[in-house]
Amino acid sequence: MSIVIKRVYEPAVPADGYRVLVDRLWPRGIRKDALPLDLWAKELAPSTALRQWFGHAPSRWDAFRHRYAAELDELAPHWRPLVAQATRHTVTLLYAARDGDLNHAVVLQAYLQNWQRMHGPR
Repeated sequence: MSIVIKRVYEPAVPADGYRVLVDRLWPRGIRKDALPLDLWAKELAPSTALRQWFGHAPSRWDAFRHRYAAELDELAPHWRPLVAQATRHTVTLLYAARDGDLNHAVVLQAYLQNWQRMHGPR
């Protein structure tokens, strides 16, 4: 399974495979017709309340990861197709956050990869 993450402002390349925007809000400064994209999965983004609470504060990172994973537990119908897609092609999760290490796409990638290891393709 290949699920990678990439900042939405980086150029698209063929190796990206299936490109999925996983932000609830459209990225600033990018026209909708200018972003090579296969899917906008805004329902997989953290809830607005969780996103605002986190505010990219490093001190809240561990709690954010656990709270976001709990939200993802309830969203299986939205993320399972991505796991299935990743068994056949690379899936690139696109995010707009400036911090490449402390953002929801990192958590989503780890969550999906962990689920795949535990359950295999379905």
